[in-house]
Amino acid sequence: MITLKSPHEIELMRRAGKITAAARALAGEMVKPGVTTHEIDRAVAHFIHKQGAVPSFLHYNGYPASVCISVNDEIIHGIPGPRVLKEGDIVSVDVGAYIGGYHGDCAATFPCGRISPEAQDLIDVTRQSFFEGIRFAREGCRLFDVSAAIQQYVESHGYSIVREYVGHGIGTQMHESPEIPNYGHPGRGPRLLRGMTLAIEPMVNAGSAEIVQLSDGWTVKTRDGKWAAHYENTVLITDGEPEILTAPAI
Repeated sequence: MITLKSPHEIELMRRAGKITAAARALAGEMVKPGVTTHEIDRAVAHFIHKQGAVPSFLHYNGYPASVCISVNDEIIHGIPGPRVLKEGDIVSVDVGAYIGGYHGDCAATFPCGRISPEAQDLIDVTRQSFFEGIRFAREGCRLFDVSAAIQQYVESHGYSIVREYVGHGIGTQMHESPEIPNYGHPGRGPRLLRGMTLAIEPMVNAGSAEIVQLSDGWTVKTRDGKWAAHYENTVLITDGEPEILTAPAI
């Protein structure tokens, strides 16, 4: 069942969203050559705790860290560790924070130092596909109007959409109904209503859409070894323009 949030619940989700967005920004600032993914995880966890929140991902279904950090051909769910980031890497950071009974969830892919034009284009298209999608995140539209817009934009640039993982509703639980694919036919799916809160997250591969999961049980990579990017925000359906609850601070 899709839950509609009350004004009070929306205020609580705004608070969670601000902390989550700030945690993502901190992670992005730390993406530099010579930094380990564990250092980023540790700093982000410390920041979230300092805000009075807790990392949503830590121990979620057994996940062993506070942040998902996926590098180059890793799409999602990369586990932080001793890996040292190198000049030219692209680094996807997915973070959640829980406070006052509600979750925020957001992600972005960051360049490590100077990256290739091809890698930058992948990052840019992935990010823009989110904004193409949320043009339809409006009361009265259908859920798959969002999905179809993301797919059309990504594929028009020669990239592929991951099929096995999707966005989701969010609130008191990290994953709520509905599932939000990044592909589909417009005019289908549930009608969007004000008060819905959705984590919309394109996952885009430079090559084919095929994936493989590593033996750690978490890390998902591209099967062909080509790079991938990820972009996500928590979005509120309103009676007008959608509100990005995890919008970066200006």
